[in-house]
Amino acid sequence: MANQLGLPAGLSEYIRESSLREDDVLRELRGTTSELPAGSALQVMPEEGQLLTLLAGLTPARRILEIGTYTGYSTLCLARALAPGGRVVTCDITDRWPRIGAEYWTRAGVDGRIDLRVGDAQATLGALVAVEGPGTFDFVFIDADKQHYPDYYESALTLVGDHGLIVVDNTLFFGRVVDPDAQDPDTVAIRAFNTLVRDDPRVEMSLVPMADGMTLIRRKRRTEG
Repeated sequence: MANQLGLPAGLSEYIRESSLREDDVLRELRGTTSELPAGSALQVMPEEGQLLTLLAGLTPARRILEIGTYTGYSTLCLARALAPGGRVVTCDITDRWPRIGAEYWTRAGVDGRIDLRVGDAQATLGALVAVEGPGTFDFVFIDADKQHYPDYYESALTLVGDHGLIVVDNTLFFGRVVDPDAQDPDTVAIRAFNTLVRDDPRVEMSLVPMADGMTLIRRKRRTEG
């Protein structure tokens, strides 16, 4: 779980005390995840999960796509935001970590709203395009392997409807994006992705300095693109 970049610890704690409404189910899932190898680094901040719930609810979303499930904290947050009758399709390369979250999904009463797809994400996304067609999702959250962000983004643009919202996590990548000595593949990929989105005329966008960086992307109507 990345901390809030750029804020003193005291101010970050004040923000958490003043705004976070994390319930017992989410808190316990976060605690369980933090005990896993690299668990604290890989899961979303609770404030970020709360923001995802708010954004998806504003859409309002009946169909949500999540690329990168991990233990399903964000999945649970998104499932709670669904309009009546809605569903979250969440994708992960393995069911090892989502199995942990499944217990908490059931406890929260949202397990029936979650459709877990296990396998290569690009293959899963290709199948969604082929079977369900373009423009069938209202909201997409991308939080998976960074070097494939451009591919996931293009698939998301196809699958999301006009004026649908795409949220991409880790777009400041622990602050490494501004470190000239950081030339590892993931940091280089995030820099390239940020430039790609900034220059894309098909969308409106804003990189928000929330958590580890969240980029909000609104797809223009296809006739505007």
